[in-house]
Amino acid sequence: MGRLERAKAFDRQTLANIYDDFYPSLYRYISRQVSDMETAQDLTADVFQRFLQALDRKQGPDEDLQAWLYRAAHNVVVDHYRRQVHRRQLPLPEQLLDGQVDPARSAEINISAEKVREGLLCLTPDQRQVITLKFLAGFSNKEVAAVMNKPIGAVKSLQHRGLAALQRQLIPEKEQALA
Repeated sequence: MGRLERAKAFDRQTLANIYDDFYPSLYRYISRQVSDMETAQDLTADVFQRFLQALDRKQGPDEDLQAWLYRAAHNVVVDHYRRQVHRRQLPLPEQLLDGQVDPARSAEINISAEKVREGLLCLTPDQRQVITLKFLAGFSNKEVAAVMNKPIGAVKSLQHRGLAALQRQLIPEKEQALA
């Protein structure tokens, strides 16, 4: 009996192993798209809740567990932003609260990360997903294609257009003219 079959039979050890194997990478994927750790933790937990609910309904992945989980993570993030009321809250990073990091350097990093996050939000959902999976999660084109259920050529096209749009968002026109 394979891993997915054991998961569909609600084998506790198999489900725990799936959680242990995928939680760190799904958390990183989601945390790069949302503004705070708690939200990323909650949304990552939502992915696994959806996984268990799908198994309970006799649905869920049949072959590619990783692709299914990342598709669910993408949908959770999209749903999160749809629910957002236009509010801006920037919590202090825990490193600042603990005094572990130089505040000026931390602010610079957070501003850069926020600019990238805002730039990603200006992309189409498919472009954003390709860029995030490819460059932030380290997926190959083949893996991205599996997650998105698209041909590799479409993934490459989305990547090209997404990077060009992101560059326009992040690099001022004067600097682009000099490049």
